[in-house]
Amino acid sequence: MTNASTPTLKVEFELSETDLAFFRDRLETARADQADLDESRITAGVADMIAKALAANPPEFVKTRLRQLGPLVAMLDDADWNLEGEDRERVLNALAYFADPEDLIPDATPGIGYIDDAIMIELVSAGLAPELEAYSDFVAHREDLAKKDAAPKPPLEEVRTVMQDRMRRRRGRAKAGGLWSHSTVIRHYF
Repeated sequence: MTNASTPTLKVEFELSETDLAFFRDRLETARADQADLDESRITAGVADMIAKALAANPPEFVKTRLRQLGPLVAMLDDADWNLEGEDRERVLNALAYFADPEDLIPDATPGIGYIDDAIMIELVSAGLAPELEAYSDFVAHREDLAKKDAAPKPPLEEVRTVMQDRMRRRRGRAKAGGLWSHSTVIRHYF
């Protein structure tokens, strides 16, 4: 007995530094356009975009990327993580693009309305890789602390400080062209 396979089409493309600069400029423009929105309206706009996108049943590669926005919103809402100042602004600035339904390709455009969002999510995830990794490690530590049979672990406040300091150091290395270099990470994804 053979299984009938569903035909698929794989599409790959490469974005040049000029292309990436265009998308980065759109991110900056989106935040400027959304400057009158407070944090709660940005996060609500992102949640609304995710819900609408998933309801539209986009391609799996879009769904996968949409799920990457969850931790960014969560780190803003997480009182234990207590992200503040410039760190918080970086995440909010990145999310502003997704709060606008009239982005590069309007989300309501059948079949392709969320492709630009998928590209932007890749850019945002790559640019905020130190934040995402630090937050993921923090959440894992918090879950370990909640286990009754867990070995003694450092308190949550101490781990938050360590993780956020590590996040800033890695971000600093990215600016200097180190391991978390934005263009290196973007080239990896595209």
